[in-house]
Amino acid sequence: MTAAALLTGCGAAGGGAPGADGERPARGASPAADPTRLPGVGDRLHARVPESSRQAVVVYGEGRDSADAEAVLYTRKGDTWDRTRAWPAHNGKRGWTPDHRAGDKRSPSGVFTLSDAGGVLADPGAKLPYTRSAAFAAPRSWAKTHWHDFDYVIAIDYNRVKGTPPNDPNRPRGEDKGGYIWLHLDHGSGTSGCVSLPKTGMEYLLRTLDPEADPVVVMGEKQYLKG
Repeated sequence: MTAAALLTGCGAAGGGAPGADGERPARGASPAADPTRLPGVGDRLHARVPESSRQAVVVYGEGRDSADAEAVLYTRKGDTWDRTRAWPAHNGKRGWTPDHRAGDKRSPSGVFTLSDAGGVLADPGAKLPYTRSAAFAAPRSWAKTHWHDFDYVIAIDYNRVKGTPPNDPNRPRGEDKGGYIWLHLDHGSGTSGCVSLPKTGMEYLLRTLDPEADPVVVMGEKQYLKG
């Protein structure tokens, strides 16, 4: 398949008033009663966060069928998870699902590691392995508003081989389970399954997420996260 055909698997923003750098307070992330827990994340998903993880991006979806979300970076210091930054975000245009399928336009819910990055633009100082390639460019048949979606991407380790570029085509669980689920630049509306953030947010995450901190993303609608 061509690079353009591959990239159509991932498409590409929500209430509240963002600041000048795109950051805003997290709607779904009120302080937890227990600071050793990620706010709004229940026992089931919390148990899936590796003990070694010291960085977690929690994506709080507004609803099962909503494309609006909030992405919050938490950093663990000792036993305490501290809120570091938050940004408005978008997820799949049809919402969320714990059983993602290719073409369903929903983002997969769950806990996933973050291990590789890349994009059309030069490495902004990423700590994760970064692959720069024109092959990431969105097809010019897409709306112009989407052309820069993949200037920066961070691969969400869903149905992919860790340690490879984000656009590696291998699908360990099969093609029907979809793939190319990324964090990438926002274009102002829902995606085909990825999670999108403002450019400032992507730059910050690329410069901050550290392989030695075993970063993860915990993502889904708020009620699913709490369950």
